[in-house]
Amino acid sequence: MNIYQMVRKFKREYPKTVAFRTKAHSSVIERHLNPGEEVLYAFCAQKNTSSFMIINSCAVALTNKRIVIGQKRLLWGYFFTTITPDMYNDLKVIKNLIWSDIEIDTVKENVYISNIDPKGAIEIETKITDFMMTEKKKYGQKK
Repeated sequence: MNIYQMVRKFKREYPKTVAFRTKAHSSVIERHLNPGEEVLYAFCAQKNTSSFMIINSCAVALTNKRIVIGQKRLLWGYFFTTITPDMYNDLKVIKNLIWSDIEIDTVKENVYISNIDPKGAIEIETKITDFMMTEKKKYGQKK
């Protein structure tokens, strides 16, 4: 199953999630996958701090090595963000009136993903937290 199919599956399961142009956003991630890197989980959302802005759709994927966020710009270019396990601190889920938001705290910055179906946010938190906790243990063993 490719990234776009995973994103579509997430959108069908959690229809309250606000996202547009998911195929274009998914293709940004596919361009940046490294050899041997496989996608474990993918979803769509908005990459911004406000639930009122619905024009910043993105695709987010959890791979066997990192979290990646792809955001295709409307006319040309794109944004690509990566969060490796060594940079990950924690994750916060914020339940609002209609949607849920997720804040991923990293060593250098906070990444905000918003307008997610509340039930989908619970699934996202579980997947990311389980993966990151497993990977963080590996980093501790290398010392």
